[in-house]
Amino acid sequence: MFTFTLMLTQFQAHEFTFSDLLILIMSLFISSCLLQKMKNKDCPMIWPVMGIIPTWVFHINDGYHWLTKSLITAGGSFRYQGMWMGRLHGIITADPSSVEYILKTNFKNFPKGKYYRERFFDLLGDGIFNADGATWKEQRRAATAEMHTSSFSEYSFRSMQDLVARKLLEVLKEAVGRPVDLQEILLRFTFDNICVAALGVDPGCLAVEMPEVSFAKAFEEATELTMMRFMTPPFVWKTMKALKLGFEKRLELAVKIVHEFADNIVAERKVALCREDKRDLLTRLVKNEYLDEQGKKVHFTNKILRDFCVSFILAGRDTSSVGLAWFFWLVHLNPKVEHAILEELKEVMSNQTYDSHDVVFTSDELVKKMMYLHAAISESLRLFPPVAVDLKEVIEDDVLPNGTRLDKGSRVIYSIFSMARRESIWGEDCLEFKPERWLKDGKFVNVNSFKYPVFNAGPRLCVGKKFAFLQMKMVAAAILSRYRVKVVEGHAVVPKITTTLYMKHGLMVILEPRPKG
Repeated sequence: MFTFTLMLTQFQAHEFTFSDLLILIMSLFISSCLLQKMKNKDCPMIWPVMGIIPTWVFHINDGYHWLTKSLITAGGSFRYQGMWMGRLHGIITADPSSVEYILKTNFKNFPKGKYYRERFFDLLGDGIFNADGATWKEQRRAATAEMHTSSFSEYSFRSMQDLVARKLLEVLKEAVGRPVDLQEILLRFTFDNICVAALGVDPGCLAVEMPEVSFAKAFEEATELTMMRFMTPPFVWKTMKALKLGFEKRLELAVKIVHEFADNIVAERKVALCREDKRDLLTRLVKNEYLDEQGKKVHFTNKILRDFCVSFILAGRDTSSVGLAWFFWLVHLNPKVEHAILEELKEVMSNQTYDSHDVVFTSDELVKKMMYLHAAISESLRLFPPVAVDLKEVIEDDVLPNGTRLDKGSRVIYSIFSMARRESIWGEDCLEFKPERWLKDGKFVNVNSFKYPVFNAGPRLCVGKKFAFLQMKMVAAAILSRYRVKVVEGHAVVPKITTTLYMKHGLMVILEPRPKG
């Protein structure tokens, strides 16, 4: 303050130099920062012009843990401000009552919103995971109805069994004794699996030779580059898009490959519909009729079907594979948990007449007889949720249950990753990998989905939750009953800051065959 007063005195005496001007500007800047910090002493620093971005950049290598510490210090929620003219402001929270209010109680006031949808629109269009309102509601109704039929459930399970036995286990057999990236293998498996179940086609990503599939490569690149839009001010990425520069040019090319692939599948399916009896989700949706706004029965357009397919691949590929990668890492670190899983698997297999290395588990065994495995996977998803944070837009002024006021047009970010690490939610042992917290008298017990929104909650609860658990349990049981999964010594396992909680450096492991019998 003394410096500022001295500058004014010099200015009045006409002794103000350019260097004095710089000092004045710096003084004002520092004063503004100090005032902002004093005003929000328990919250992350909000800088002039740049908002929270410099603070975030300082902690980007440990972003999720920094966010968690900040939320705990702030009592569960804090306000944030993005770059000037970036139109991003609101609150970040890890409060279950706020999450319930957003996802259920006042659901209509918290859609994905324009900010989220316009960044994903080029890739996902109006697909179910990027849509709001009537467009989302009709796709969800159709997907829920079709995925819960006995014929689709049987088809998806059989295709899953086939891929595990015919492809996944063959790839792992060839990998025994040498370091392999298990995250990459799981990503390839879930990619093929969701394409078979949802689209009725096998892209062939998972094979012993690990082939490069142009569609899969383009899809991964498109999701990575789309994330760049969340880190770049809109006037920058929109200009880059218009001029076809930088990552926007690469994104356009990747999206073109993805859309051409999906468009061809939709077109082929419509032509073949009259002569083939397929039971994948796309075939069922092509046949599906719904009532439009005039009450007339219509079919989904080719564009909606394409967008639907791309959305399902995104959700089905990344979430399960990433969740499984963290699961195997946690099991490696916790031998007691691994032992308990193996004991449960031995009990299940004790009633089988074939060798343990030939077993392919049935749906009944996976769902009804593997309670501890279900608990272990649920616990790993709690600690490392595939979607670590989510974002909603505020349509009208609102007030959360904890008294936090929200302005129209602001955004609410809720951190699922941070919720798992709050003692007020999960207890003093919240940082422990403890499957037992999910069990009571040997039976699995569900928890409030708003303190565990790993599969979303409320009206947008994940339609593929049952499919995902079945897939993860089948893969985990198939691998652990055959191999001990050892993480390569010295391999760094840290989360990557992107749309899904990938391991930044993959998961390098060595597979050791278990004794037969």
